[in-house]
Parts: sequence; structure tokens; C-alpha cells
Amino acid sequence: MSEENMEEVQMLEAQIERLQAEVEALQRQQQDNQKDITFQFRGQMQDAIASLCGRGPVGEKERVMSSLKEEVEEMEEDLRRQTQMNGITLNGCNAKTLRSSGSKVVQQLCLSGRCSELDFQVEFKLSEVKDGQKSQRTISDLNVVLDSNDLQTFSSFVSSVEESCDLLLFFRTLRTFSDRCDDRSRTFQHFQQKYPSVVSLPGGCRSEVMALSHAELSGCVLFVRWSIDVSREGGVSPNIELLTKIPDQALMLFPCWPVGGAAEAFQSLLRILGVEGAMESIIVSFQQEV
Repeated sequence: MSEENMEEVQMLEAQIERLQAEVEALQRQQQDNQKDITFQFRGQMQDAIASLCGRGPVGEKERVMSSLKEEVEEMEEDLRRQTQMNGITLNGCNAKTLRSSGSKVVQQLCLSGRCSELDFQVEFKLSEVKDGQKSQRTISDLNVVLDSNDLQTFSSFVSSVEESCDLLLFFRTLRTFSDRCDDRSRTFQHFQQKYPSVVSLPGGCRSEVMALSHAELSGCVLFVRWSIDVSREGGVSPNIELLTKIPDQALMLFPCWPVGGAAEAFQSLLRILGVEGAMESIIVSFQQEV
């Protein structure tokens, strides 16, 4: 065999070795993926699988399928109860094993779901170390994505949670924040329906601004701005203020309007009457001036 042919053979052998290595790597990845999507079945689930595979006793299939259906229905009902209790619905969960050696398993998880009107996605690494009968789980590399335009005050908290990898605090605060957003939305819609000629919601019912205006007072607008602040520690608190947009011509026509102290007066009403009482008082006063 010539030297040229020898070199060609060596190149082909090297390519074959690389291809074999790639095949082995793909096979290992396939095994990992199968492990990720494989459930450890017990009890009725295990019996059902055995029956469906033809390994169960004759005539056992119908009984096992009936029991399996009951178990699935119970699990679905339990899931519905959990969703109602915590207000969070998970609609996606992807898991990938990154490392599995001895007593340590590391997985990459991605959860997506919805809390009221807020869509979210969280990605993190879950490490589990087993020590005999005990196991310890830790979360790292947490990344949070929220699909909403009304989250300026939430961004600082999200950064803090990603640093501390406190997933429980994130879900607890998300639920509280979402509840406060729902309270604001219901309140705004209530006044818009009750006083349609005065109240409008320029950014929709989920926005943080409610506007008060009247056709006879062109250019005169009062804005109730209701933001929801979230601290880095997860504290959720409302911040409600009254803003005014009154042209100089209107001030000349209605010199008795206490526009300069409207914001301070509104804060006093909030302390005395509460949120809805203060808003209704402002709306009624605005109508009476007209």
C-alpha cells in the first residue's frame, strides 16, 4: 500500500472514531432525556401499566383501568384545589438532567404559568444530594421572566430574588402583588360603571391610572394614580395619589377650586375614608362643581 493510501486510510479511521464518539454522546443524551420524562409508578399506576402491556391476569384490565381513572380524577381534583388555594396555575414544566453521579443529581428546570393576569417563567438549577435516607435540595442560577408592562416596581424585587434564589419568596410575593393588582382593577371598573360620564380608564382596567373629566370642562382632568410598590424584601404596598391637569382659563372661571391643595386633601381622605370612599368623594365633588 502506498504512503498516500496509508494517509487516506488513517484519515478515514480518525473520522470513524469521531463519528463513534458522537454516536455514544447522543446515546447518553437520549438516555438522560428518557430518565427526565420517566415517572416512577407505584400501586395502581404500576398495575395499570402491567395490564396494558399484557402482563396482568386475565380479566384484570377493566378493573385496573377503572381504578386508574379514579386515581387520575382524584389527582386532577387535588390540582384544582391547590390552584384555587395558591392562585397560581402551572401550564408547563421541563426538566433536563445535567449531572447524575453517585449521590448527587443536578437538573435544569423551567416552569411556566400564570397568576391572575400575570404570565411568568422561572428557570433554575435544582441540586439534590442524598445522604443515606436524607436528601438536601438547593436552588441556584435562578432566572425570572414576567410578561407584563406594569412591573416597573417589581423589577428590583425580581433582581433580589434572583440573587438569593428564594423561589418560595418569589411565588408568595407574586401572589400578593397579583391580588393587589386585581383589587385596583375591580375598583377602577366599579367607578367607571357607576360614573361612566366622568370616569375613564385611558390605559385599560389593568393600568394604574383612572381619569376624571367632563365635557363641560374641556381640558380639565383629574388623575388617580394607583401604583403598587414592591420592596426588595417582598413587601407589597399601594401608593395612591391625585394628580391635576387644570388650564389657567378654568382656574379663572372657578377661583374657588382648591386645586393647589387637592393632592394633600386626597391623602387626608384616604386616611379617613379608605380607598373607595376617598375616590367616590373626589368623583362626586367633581360632578357637583360642574
